[in-house]
Amino acid sequence: MAVLLSVSALRKSFGARVLFENLSLSLSEGDRTGLIGPNGSGKTTLLEILAGHEAPDAGTRALRKLTRLAYVPQDSVFGPTDTVGSVLHSALDGGLFDEHEKTALVETMLGRAGFESADEAASALSGGWKKRLAIAAALVTVPDVLLLDEPTNHLDLEGILWLERTLLTVNACLVVTHDRYFLENVATQMAEINPAYPESKFQVSGNYSEFLERREEFFEAQAKQQESLATKVRREVEWLRRGPKARTGKSRARIDTAGRLIEELAAVTARGRTATAKIDFTASDRKTKRLVEAEGIGKSFGTRSLFRNLNLTLSPGVRIGLVGANGSGKTTLLQILKGDLEPDEGTVRRAEVLRIVSFAQDRGTHLDPDLSLRRTLCPEGDMVLYRDRPTHVMGWAKRFLFREEQLELPVSRLSGGERARVMIARLMIETADILLLDEPTNDLDIPTLEVLEESLLDFPGALVLVSHDRYLLDRVSTVVLGLDGGEGGVFADYSQWERSRNEPAPEIGAGKEARLPLPEAAPKKKLSYIEQREFDSMEARILEAEEELAVRQHDMQEVASDPERVGDAYQSLQDAQRRVEKLYERWAELESKVPK
Repeated sequence: MAVLLSVSALRKSFGARVLFENLSLSLSEGDRTGLIGPNGSGKTTLLEILAGHEAPDAGTRALRKLTRLAYVPQDSVFGPTDTVGSVLHSALDGGLFDEHEKTALVETMLGRAGFESADEAASALSGGWKKRLAIAAALVTVPDVLLLDEPTNHLDLEGILWLERTLLTVNACLVVTHDRYFLENVATQMAEINPAYPESKFQVSGNYSEFLERREEFFEAQAKQQESLATKVRREVEWLRRGPKARTGKSRARIDTAGRLIEELAAVTARGRTATAKIDFTASDRKTKRLVEAEGIGKSFGTRSLFRNLNLTLSPGVRIGLVGANGSGKTTLLQILKGDLEPDEGTVRRAEVLRIVSFAQDRGTHLDPDLSLRRTLCPEGDMVLYRDRPTHVMGWAKRFLFREEQLELPVSRLSGGERARVMIARLMIETADILLLDEPTNDLDIPTLEVLEESLLDFPGALVLVSHDRYLLDRVSTVVLGLDGGEGGVFADYSQWERSRNEPAPEIGAGKEARLPLPEAAPKKKLSYIEQREFDSMEARILEAEEELAVRQHDMQEVASDPERVGDAYQSLQDAQRRVEKLYERWAELESKVPK
């Protein structure tokens, strides 16, 4: 396949901080590349360089002649007079299309993207439909290469499925996203930019699952390399300490070799250091069975019903995943549960002195953009009180992967993922009976997402979660509540809700018990994405290890009478035996986490 877009030996830094160096990447016809990496690793900057909007400090960018390229940034802004139709028409300006072709392309795209009217004001669209419009404006140009930065942010689940289907028809695309199911379904190539890798990047042909397997193999090989280098360095350091008496050419060469080994070990060790945010919400450990009880509630805007005759009970251990199309009332229901909004019908009863902690989708209304990171995390003094223990603001900031030099930066200078971590840091110091989280995953990198999942699974109180992240919903929720403009439906998980959308909705509400069940005991943790992949392959790995053990036992018998070889054979036998035992221990550990 012909290469359409490539970059070679890129280097980019901000001040003294190097984002990446010696990075190379190419996009060929038919490639659907998923790009991941920690927040702040330079994913958006790399997209800007690929799009030609920013220059690297070093390196080259090459776009094949006559190749049409479209780029959808993370945040799309539309003017007050823009309409859906005018945005699509403007995207075609400067191209090779005549007016008749433009009109035909716009009308076709309106239908493909699901817009009902070209005259609808772009500023009046919800966040999800604005994102859809930005993607449609890129697609209408019929690009050869499409670059997308966090395209699933703000899209509802139907919008994500639309995007998945659409990208299967694109000639070539590169997508920065943290949506693991999306990467699983769409990607034919996976790349991660991270200082943990030589040349700042690790790339694999295949989807997200295949990437995880290859990455695990890479880290295992790197750990072995580090161990081997450490042994060589110890031997050379001992030799250097003895001090060779004659500075012969041979000894000088060995000194040089020792120096190179030390530098190589330092580089491998530095790459192996990774950090993740430490997220742990503060629960009140309240034992009240009914924290919030909503009975027969309904809400409408004008003539449009969001939901009606809805019943639910929030109790410790209940984790509700709230799903539905954009505009179905998910955020409105959170506001009603919190008490910020009254239902049009029905009643809501709350336990006395109830402590509710909420995460709002619109972070801009909750963070002062002009306030420094220091004062946002710690409004007064230099100490943060977490679980009745004072923590210095610098230590608190480091817990969420902020560097010391960022403390005096205004919040407006932080990335979307960094602002999300600021919000989580503020929530963690509040004691909660109930967590109400509205799209908390937007802009978070995958390592932080995994830590957030673990924290939510450990939270003993009640949780209501609105998220477009299907994997997070499947893993964290004990039950899924689907809003559809009526009485809604209760489902075991997201997958069941998705299957039900083409079937009649289950009847709940009038005359029926529609309360979400009270948990009899704290539900077991589910396996993480990586753990599930590991569990699925464990039987084959144990079989392979047992075959290796049998070979080593045979070798031991063969050399039993050879004193020069028996030592090495015995060591190999012991290593093989330990590997089998560790695999069985790990299998039992994973099996204990599988819900029965």
